[in-house]
Amino acid sequence: MIANRSSRRPQRWLMGILAMVLAVLVAPSSPARAEGAQGSQGSGDGVPVPPDTGMTDKGTGPVTAADKDFVIKVRLAGLWEVPAGNMAQQKSQNPRIVEIGRSIAAQHVVLDQMDRDAAKKLGIDLPNQPNGDQQWWLQEMRTATSSVQFDQIFVDRLRAAHGKIFPAIAIIRASTRNDAVRMLAQKANQFVMTHMTLLESSGIVDYGSLPSAPPPAPAGKGPVPVDGQMLAAASSSATPGVNTTVVLGVLAVAVVAGLITTMRIFRAR
Repeated sequence: MIANRSSRRPQRWLMGILAMVLAVLVAPSSPARAEGAQGSQGSGDGVPVPPDTGMTDKGTGPVTAADKDFVIKVRLAGLWEVPAGNMAQQKSQNPRIVEIGRSIAAQHVVLDQMDRDAAKKLGIDLPNQPNGDQQWWLQEMRTATSSVQFDQIFVDRLRAAHGKIFPAIAIIRASTRNDAVRMLAQKANQFVMTHMTLLESSGIVDYGSLPSAPPPAPAGKGPVPVDGQMLAAASSSATPGVNTTVVLGVLAVAVVAGLITTMRIFRAR
């Protein structure tokens, strides 16, 4: 009995090693968790939230015509969306639309103050009334003959407007050389995304009437230039033509074969 137990110990030991090796080789690698500069940050569903660290707001850096246009557009957005949100609280009979209007109006007051602070810092003159299109949209809402008609105009006009400024914010955020404009774009992006989501929560957005996206740029002519150095750096990070999955598979087979051979040797002894 003692001899039989002694002969089984190497087999159990080898089987344990075999199981652990296979588990390591077969287990998929998990993606890295997005973390902010102050540690892991994010909402309850794991969506990362941009941290405020590392950004300044001193008005340092050149201000381009595009930067000025962006600051003016943020001001114009508040000049008509605050009245529109207030109107929603007065004219709509839908509690959800009333809440959306209240939230958008209140948040635009905050964003407008940020915008005026940035404009003062950079010496940019801001308008004090909505432009012609925005005044027309407000007039449409005022003359709506029913709560249902008002709700549809309110939601569709604001959702379309936010969709237009959303990509404009991204361009400025990515390209501006001025830190105050960059900070404003960072914060405005969060406001606009929130407002689009709020409007869509009404359940009455007419997505078919929204502007279509422009056709994609031809290959090799995107916003990020691709040169020989970039291609060389990308190709040097991995061996061309080598499939990592295949390599791991071959390695697993080799390990298993080696362990089986060892087990047979122990069993023969």
